[in-house]
Amino acid sequence: MKKIKKIILSVNKLKKTARMNLKSDVMNQFTGQSWVYSDIVKDHFFNPHNLLLKNPKKGDFDSEGEVGSPACGDVMKMWIKIDKKNDKIKNLKWKTFGCASAIAATSMFSVMVTEKGGMKIEKALKIKPQDIIKRLGGLPERKIHCSVLCDKAFRKALNNYFRQSGQIQRIIIESGRIIDKRLNITDKDIEEAVLEGARTVEDLQKKLKVGVGDKEAIPETEQLLRFYYEKYYGKEN
Repeated sequence: MKKIKKIILSVNKLKKTARMNLKSDVMNQFTGQSWVYSDIVKDHFFNPHNLLLKNPKKGDFDSEGEVGSPACGDVMKMWIKIDKKNDKIKNLKWKTFGCASAIAATSMFSVMVTEKGGMKIEKALKIKPQDIIKRLGGLPERKIHCSVLCDKAFRKALNNYFRQSGQIQRIIIESGRIIDKRLNITDKDIEEAVLEGARTVEDLQKKLKVGVGDKEAIPETEQLLRFYYEKYYGKEN
């Protein structure tokens, strides 16, 4: 009997350890349970909102933006119509060549910026990936970059709109700042690495070699790692 109790205790201990060791990309950040796509994600994947089903006619939209590459597996194209009087997103349509998470995230984003009469451009630009993910009921961490793709396409479409409408001062500039002077590694390189799974400085060094030859880059690299992790995952690393 004692032997059986010991076995049961050992099994329970192993189960507890396994739960503790589960990677965050297989745990739902809102339920704490093993990952299962929410009904909201499934709905937006199987019934995507605002998906453009046919080529737009001239005048249907004010601008468009495209990001990604078929060679990398993700492409996003977005069309926007602006309520010029109120500076709101009147309409937004999209197409993507990507995974289920990219489709669901873009579908939800399109709803968020057009619901209730449309969102003001300034407010729409403040939407973070975790805002989209929260509305979806969660996404695996390794899929966070899918919600970033639609944001990049949206910003590109807006920049094209700003240029075409003569609002040059509103163009969003996102030039990279050099962090590692020896290898010319920028803050944007670090941002992309975090989105692709880097969680520690060691991860960044394996991927980018940042700070390996330029030790002065380490402190700022650590700060950027914390900043981007909190920005995209909504918590401290």
